[in-house]
Amino acid sequence: MATIRKRGAYQWQVQVRKKGFPTQSNTFESRAEAEAWAREIEGEMDRGIFVSRAEAERTSLGEALERYLREVTPAKKSAKQEERRIRRWMTHPLALRSLASIRGADIATFRDERLAQGRSPITVNNDLIVISHLFTVAVKEWGMESLRNPVSAIRKPKLPRGRDRRLEEDEETRLLEAAESPYREAIALAIETGMRAGELRSLEWRNINLRVRTAILDDTKNGERRVVPLSSRAVEVLRELPRRADGFVFPTMTADGLSQGFRRVCRRAGVEGLRFHDLRHEATSRFFELGLNPMEVAAITGHKTLIMLQRYTHLRAENLAAKLG
Repeated sequence: MATIRKRGAYQWQVQVRKKGFPTQSNTFESRAEAEAWAREIEGEMDRGIFVSRAEAERTSLGEALERYLREVTPAKKSAKQEERRIRRWMTHPLALRSLASIRGADIATFRDERLAQGRSPITVNNDLIVISHLFTVAVKEWGMESLRNPVSAIRKPKLPRGRDRRLEEDEETRLLEAAESPYREAIALAIETGMRAGELRSLEWRNINLRVRTAILDDTKNGERRVVPLSSRAVEVLRELPRRADGFVFPTMTADGLSQGFRRVCRRAGVEGLRFHDLRHEATSRFFELGLNPMEVAAITGHKTLIMLQRYTHLRAENLAAKLG
């Protein structure tokens, strides 16, 4: 049976006592909310599906984020970026609320606020991914089985169409002519191998076999080891590079340095609207145009699903028309 009493001017405390179950209590801002909560708890007890909400009700989102940051984030490849995202979440008013009190409507309000502030749909979606996974971990690993994931109850921001920028006409020649070493070699290898910028920067000579024409990538985005076949041109590019004492193919190249250096190369070459990551799209599309099948291309690029592989593939209609005869 539920007992409801007023505490102070604006709070109502409710307790539910039933034989065979631990006493459940909570506090609300209105009597109606307290009564609704009590009915829900009593109904679950009557149906034999009750799971205690105690821990979820006494754990704030901010506390859960702190635990997630300690236990989950360090194991991720994007740990630094995720930590910054979590730190921003901790400053939001929702961080003061208990996990059990957060509903889909709260998350929808957060989504709309961020979009209204000018944040891109991709940024907002990444914010939601963190919270969604936090609730999943809380349910599966932290003993809060009563929780419902509020992110699953809302519409996600509509993401923009994926980029389909490919190299046009003589852009590749202009880029290579405008680039100095090591940017020239990095650009050429990205086009020949489809490697990501981070994979190129972590590439080591000990993992390259020019005789059998392979490069082993130990440090990939999805954390899985990958063996990349090297074209004749890729082998030529690697032969021209000096070998440094630290063993890295591009020892002095940082993430920011590569991005900034590539932008300078594009300006000198008169190439507009191109990002370094677009070279991965170019390489993936070329693999298909060479006649490789999806399994072969995925083995080179490391894409885990056909959907992701399709996002990176932009075949030219004129090339397809030539095949049709």
